[in-house]
Amino acid sequence: MQLYTSFFSNLPHIETDRLVLRPLQMSDARDMYEYARDPEVSRYVLWDAHKSIWETKRFLHFARSQYRRGFPGSFAMELKESGRMIGTIGFMWVNPDYKSAEVGYSLGREWWNKGLMTEALDATLRFGFEELKLNRIEAQHDTQNPASGRVMAHCGMRFEGVMRQRIMNKGTFRDVAVYAILKNDWQLIH
Repeated sequence: MQLYTSFFSNLPHIETDRLVLRPLQMSDARDMYEYARDPEVSRYVLWDAHKSIWETKRFLHFARSQYRRGFPGSFAMELKESGRMIGTIGFMWVNPDYKSAEVGYSLGREWWNKGLMTEALDATLRFGFEELKLNRIEAQHDTQNPASGRVMAHCGMRFEGVMRQRIMNKGTFRDVAVYAILKNDWQLIH
């Protein structure tokens, strides 16, 4: 893990056509709360809809402490045109021995189906392969949320299978679909 500490303690700003991926800031609390309080946004992820802005601020404090410790974390997704923070994307874990990692993401409902998550995921994969020198990046989604799998497939990730009842989410065991992309796969499409 030591190998990646400097990357995660100093996350860069990554620009795409419409987004800036950057470290989360305490000033993101209002924007994050606006989408994180929506039960539809949290429906298929492992966190519950935020009940207050204080809950959002607690999460931001935690995320920033992860940066300080050099642990894997998330980028804020900021719209270039407005400066508004609309979601997060980042690394759930990184294994330096195997040069592998898992990515995860969430996006405010107002911005679904606009290609923004695909744009952010592609940039995050690029960061993982080019900067972190990873060989494999994987992601998973609740099988009841196939839209997330379509984002992964659009970025060149391949479906690898379903892990039955792999997670407990909101009191229910859930099946997850696993996707992954190897550095060689990614290089062929870029």
